[in-house]
Amino acid sequence: QVQLVESGGGLVQPGGSLRLSCAASGNIFSINAMGWYRQAPGKQRESVASITRGFSEEYADSVTGRFTVSIDNNRNKVYLQMNSLKPEDTAVYYCTAWDSERNYWGQGTQVTVST
Repeated sequence: QVQLVESGGGLVQPGGSLRLSCAASGNIFSINAMGWYRQAPGKQRESVASITRGFSEEYADSVTGRFTVSIDNNRNKVYLQMNSLKPEDTAVYYCTAWDSERNYWGQGTQVTVST
């Protein structure tokens, strides 16, 4: 089992920045990749960004050039640096981690982009 705890959400104005963090614990040696999903009200959960232990990154088209995912293999943490935030980025952001059999989820952290 893997446990994930997110932090760093909050309220930010359009054009602002936030940095999300996610700490993994438990069977961390089974983790192959980590990433972030988000779910806005009334919408399905969608992938935002992911990164492997070998630092291979993937991004949703909607965040490419604005968001950066990074991983600290020593501290078993993954980060999401979000710049140039837009109101449509408002959502609950979930950390996820994959092993060879399944993925695990954090409890989510709210990000609200509004004036």
